[in-house]
This record gives sequence, structure tokens and C-alpha cells, in this order.
Amino acid sequence: MAKIIMPLRSDFPDNFLWGTATAAYQIEGAHDIDGRKASIWDTFCNTPGKIKNGDTGKQTCNHYHLYQSDIAIMKAIGFNAYRFSISWPRVIPNGRGTINQRGLDFYDRLVDCLLENNIKPWVTLYHWDLPQTLQDIGGWNNRDIVYAFVDYAQVIARHLGDRVSAWMTHNEPWCISFLGNYFGLHAPGNRDLDTALRVSHHLLLSHGLATQSIRATIPNAQVGIVLNLVPVYAATNAEADVKAASRYNGFANRWFLDPLYSRGYPLDMLNYYKNKASKFESVIINNDLNAISTPTDFLGINYYSRFVVSGSPPSGLLDLNILKVGKEHTYLDWEVYPEGLTEILTYIYNNYKPNKMYVTENGATYNDNSNETGFVNDEARRFYLERHIAACQEAILHGIPLSGYFIWSLLDNFEWAEGFEKRFGIVRVDYQTFKRTIKSSGNWLTSFLQK
Repeated sequence: MAKIIMPLRSDFPDNFLWGTATAAYQIEGAHDIDGRKASIWDTFCNTPGKIKNGDTGKQTCNHYHLYQSDIAIMKAIGFNAYRFSISWPRVIPNGRGTINQRGLDFYDRLVDCLLENNIKPWVTLYHWDLPQTLQDIGGWNNRDIVYAFVDYAQVIARHLGDRVSAWMTHNEPWCISFLGNYFGLHAPGNRDLDTALRVSHHLLLSHGLATQSIRATIPNAQVGIVLNLVPVYAATNAEADVKAASRYNGFANRWFLDPLYSRGYPLDMLNYYKNKASKFESVIINNDLNAISTPTDFLGINYYSRFVVSGSPPSGLLDLNILKVGKEHTYLDWEVYPEGLTEILTYIYNNYKPNKMYVTENGATYNDNSNETGFVNDEARRFYLERHIAACQEAILHGIPLSGYFIWSLLDNFEWAEGFEKRFGIVRVDYQTFKRTIKSSGNWLTSFLQK
């Protein structure tokens, strides 16, 4: 790829969205007030050994009480969109049934404050915090949860649909399915392939049915789903490596993209899983695949890095090995590979032709060191963001219908199994005092977005 020329904001379309993204459990805190009940992440955090340093999201950034100051920071930086998620156990504490008005009231206040500051609210309905009461009856492994989710989606759409037009059903179903139900690294901590595959199907089915429900409730709604997608490369041209790359692409990308875009589940992966998870295909009934492929208005792509794989020697679920490559890595040891963003956007558009695409998450964690005032000079993060914004521009120049870019994340926060050790924010949070301090990357963004 040619050398990246750093763009200006004026190089992008006038209606391009510049946003930041967060998730309810990672920033809200207030885990047991105003009627909220436990989610699977509350339970997972209370299980010894699951989260680094025994951290939990009980208080995290206290965004529940400090949302106005956080929105003021967004406005000062120059964002015109904010992607946030609704806490299902905050608004319907038992997952189904009684609605908690105090929970809905919080999102009323949040949305109204965003609009008052000319920031467009982008709502994610599910960012992993399933009510524990639903997990107690099987969670996403239980087909009944599909209809519970559709009911929940309709409650939120009816309540916020007069002010919110941009909706995302699920965030990263791959993580929910496989990190949470096969590898056991995320809540609820299962380690079973049949369960993971059933979960993936129920997530996709609930997405399709909820998309229909939201559209019926809000005629002008823009509805999509957010996938974490990765460009996959074979380590060499050897047949074993090429086949391994195809398998990993099937596992991480095509397993979700194909059914969403009317192709059904990829046949090569169904055949590959057959001896490992023989019960999966019996889960697909009636018109499931038609519902899953309900047309969407956009696709959200979360991009962080690429994967380079080899098939020799065979190893693990997919009989392959993921190689560590490249010279530059983040604090999570993910390779910094901006070119991959252009490449995955191009791959998706060439193969699936979504109407619109948004980069709904992109960012990096580094070993931030703050001075006595809390300021962080995070030059590495600034350079990371600058190069990935340039990669977005490159995609647009190639004719990709990319319409927005959301940075992960506004705030340092509870980073799931990593606890508070890994910081992704462009704003530093002191977890003792909740003081916010814009980092140098945030100051750079202010300058970029005001040009």
C-alpha cells in the first residue's frame, strides 16, 4: 500500500459522522440503584479469577451521574455523534415483564442532553450485559431469549424513537458467541462449541426480528448491526496456510456476514463443524434464515488489527496457529496495522455490498502514564488514530460507502476481562475521584475536528 498521507477533516464528506463509542456496563456504574438488577457481567465479575485484579464494573466511570460533563467533553472535542448502549437490566430488570421507569428516565436525560448539544445519539441495544435472570434460564442458548430481546427492543424503540433514528441491535456477536460461550473468557463463561454456535444463531435471529420490530415502530429508523471483523492472511502460499486462512475468515467473518446478506451459513464451516458440533443445524428452523437476512440500512464494523495464520502444525478448534507479526503493538499486544482497515472495508463492500458502512469502533490501549495533574501525553494513540483515519479516507477514495468513524473510546473504562488495567480512552479517568482529563490524543482530535 502506498504511503498514507495524513488527511484533514475537510477531505471527508460534509455529512461524515465523527463520533465516539462506549458501552453501558463499562462506564455507567450505579450497578444497584434506581431499580437496576444484576447482569451476567455482574455475576462474572464476582467469580474469583475471571477479571484481572478482581476489578468490577460496579462504579467504573460513574457516567450514570456524570453524563452531562461527559457530553460537555464530547462537544468540546468536536464530536457530532455518540454511540452508547442501553443497559437491558436497568430498563427491564428481569429481562422480561415489568419496565423500570427510573432506568428509562436515565436514557431520556442522556438523549435529551446529547440533542441539546447537537450530538446525534446512536443506540446499541445489546452490548453484552444480559439480565442474569435470563441467563438463569439458559441465556442466549435458549431460543426463548430471541423473543425477549425483540420485546425489549420494542420497549426502547417506542420510548426513544421520537428522538433517536440510528439503531444497532447487537455489538460483536462473535465475542458474545465465542469469547463468552466457547473460550469462556467473557460472561457467562461457558466452554462448549454447540452452545457457542446456538448462541450465534439466536443472536442473528433476534437481530433480524428486532430490525423488523424497530422499523414497524419507527418508520424512519436506520437499523444495523455491529460486527468485529478482521482481515485474515495466510502466513505463506503453502496449501495448509491458505486453507487455514480461509477457515479463520469463515470463523470470524463469514459466519456472521453470510447469513446477514442472504447466503445462509457458509457451507465449508458447517461441514468443518459437523463432527465437532453435530447438533447445530437442528437449531435452524422455519424461516430463520429469511428473518436473519432482513435488509439493514448499514453495517457497523469494529476494527482493531489483522490476523496472520498458519495451518501447520494443526492446533486448536480451527487446526491453525495465529502468528505474532509486525513491529508495532498496543498494550494488549495487538499489531498496529492501519492498512487492514482499508482492506477489510474493501473486502466487505466487494463481497456483500452494504448500503452504508460505519467504523463503529477503532482505538488502542497503551501504557498511559499521567503527570501530577492527570494529563497523559499519549503520542502513540494520537498516531494510531491519525493513521486509521487516513485509512478511512483511503477507503472512501476507493468508492467504499463509508459514512462515519467512531473512536473507542471516549473514557478509560472497565475493559471486560482486562479490568481497569488497559486504558482505551482519549480522556483519562481517575477511578478514585472520577476526575476526567483530556489526553493529548483528545486535544489533537479537537484540532482535527475543528479544521
